[in-house]
Amino acid sequence: MIKRTLYKLFEPLLERISRRLANKLILLFTIIIILVVSSLTYISYGMLRKESVNNSIASTSNNLLLVGRNLESYLSGIEQLSLPQISYDEFAYAILHESEDYGSKMYVEDYLKNLYFSRNDLEAVYLYVIKEHKYYYVTKENYNITVRVTEHPPIDNLSWYKRALASPFNRSYQSFVEEAPAAESSVDYPVNKDKVFMGYHRLLRSIVSREPQAVLSLYLNSSVTDEIMKDIPFSTGQHLMYISPDNEPFTVDDKEFYQGSRKAGLLDQLTPEKNGRVTWSHEEQKYLVIYDISQKEGWKLVKPIPYTEIYAAATTTRKLNVFIGLLFLVLSVVLVSVTSNRITHPLKNLSLQMKRFSTGSFDAEATVEGKDEIAYLSRHFNKMVEKTNELINERYKMKIVEKNAVLKALEAEINPHFLYNALQAISTKALKNNNDDIVEMVDNLAMTLRYCISGRDVVQAREELRHIERYLALQKARFGSRMQVVYDWDESLMELRIPKLSIQTLVENCIKHALEKVSTTVTIRIEAHVTATHSVISVRDDGPGINEERLEQVMSSLQIQWEDRDSDAEEEDGNESIGLKNLNTRLKLLYGEDAGLAIHSSEHGTQMDMRLPRGGVGQHV
Repeated sequence: MIKRTLYKLFEPLLERISRRLANKLILLFTIIIILVVSSLTYISYGMLRKESVNNSIASTSNNLLLVGRNLESYLSGIEQLSLPQISYDEFAYAILHESEDYGSKMYVEDYLKNLYFSRNDLEAVYLYVIKEHKYYYVTKENYNITVRVTEHPPIDNLSWYKRALASPFNRSYQSFVEEAPAAESSVDYPVNKDKVFMGYHRLLRSIVSREPQAVLSLYLNSSVTDEIMKDIPFSTGQHLMYISPDNEPFTVDDKEFYQGSRKAGLLDQLTPEKNGRVTWSHEEQKYLVIYDISQKEGWKLVKPIPYTEIYAAATTTRKLNVFIGLLFLVLSVVLVSVTSNRITHPLKNLSLQMKRFSTGSFDAEATVEGKDEIAYLSRHFNKMVEKTNELINERYKMKIVEKNAVLKALEAEINPHFLYNALQAISTKALKNNNDDIVEMVDNLAMTLRYCISGRDVVQAREELRHIERYLALQKARFGSRMQVVYDWDESLMELRIPKLSIQTLVENCIKHALEKVSTTVTIRIEAHVTATHSVISVRDDGPGINEERLEQVMSSLQIQWEDRDSDAEEEDGNESIGLKNLNTRLKLLYGEDAGLAIHSSEHGTQMDMRLPRGGVGQHV
């Protein structure tokens, strides 16, 4: 009841506004201004987000730089530890003679014990003697430090040994984050991988020959690195990775995250050129990846931080602002929704119908609602579609009638010309011989006439050639042995579909411009062959040819459209090239613009080529 009353009160106003699109737009832009003012709430959110990112980058970068330097110092200490703490010559001598000299053996064992006692983070120490294929190892057993010697197969195929051989520093690092291949694990040292953080392998070479003599392997637990890396603030959703220069992981908080980041190519993006930070997406989560690369060797300390965590404070502030703003924008949203629907619905319908019309659906019809400008456009759009349909139907019918008329007119112009020549040949033969050969000529004429008046526009080449043979038999009566005919027709083209009387037109031209011009023997060659793009039918003669001026006139006439032909000009031209014009026009009507005639002439004869696009009669018929 209340709704009906309000509608009656505002109905005159709404109707007045809806009559003009301008009124709707004024109302819409008024509401937009209100929304723009309200959207200033989001500016503070954007600024706060940017500030949060900058603070995260600055604080995390400084923190990683400090921790990275501490880790670099730690690795430098390990490197110093791996070098002999006493005279290198004495240690090298002991390694060479430990198998035959008990004193040298004890020297090696004491050295390893002292090395093991020197640090708390050493889990185990191994010394592999290469030529003996055995190793000394020091571990803690029942609170006692024990040195044992064990036979061991060659370590040549172990990846860490290969890296140590190739390293200019004669050392390599071994990670235990990922499982080593089964073939490699079976010959590696028996180390408790759950307690070991890193394996450091130092290759000891002979000073004289530089040949490898032994490998000192230090297996370190994570007690020191945990102490160093605890200075990096870490919260839920964040990740921390310590990566070697070869992108091999040594410390990761989440193996699955590391494997996913490696497969996604994150590690390859961590280069010095990117200033220690990149933006990266993983599993629909966007991360700010901050990293530090050590200057000495290139170790990477990487900390991916989810943007959702960085934006947490800004998001909370935004939610509060939005909540407050919504209280003041509810009325504006309602007004925008109502007004937008009233404006966009007719426009959407009109746009849809226009799209259908542009794609060829000529039954498109827009719905007419109201009396404003959109309704005016919709009404006139419908009228335009209706008129277009009428014009298209009329044009289509006219084109069909026009093409049929042109084809029939072309055939009608060719047939009388041929009939005149055929009758003249029969008359000449009858006067000269007065014998039964006339019967054969009449039969050929009858069959020729039947072929000419058949209702088909396109025939097979085989039929056209049979017709040419009958036609030339009639012409033989006029010229006798002076006319020689040679066929060179590709058998694969016997089924080619060509315009009816097309070859006859070319042969007639040879007779007119060759046989009729000279009294000597003239050879007419009828050929057909295939190129990459066309099927080519050639008719040539060895007559006197066509002079250059006349040939240029004929070629120019072939370029004139059928409907642009000047009948008076053709009569002045003596109708000498009308057959070629007609044939050229028929070819283009039937096969398209790629089809047509080409004429070449010299003092040694004339050649006329009829070029048909490969694929036969297309959509032009």
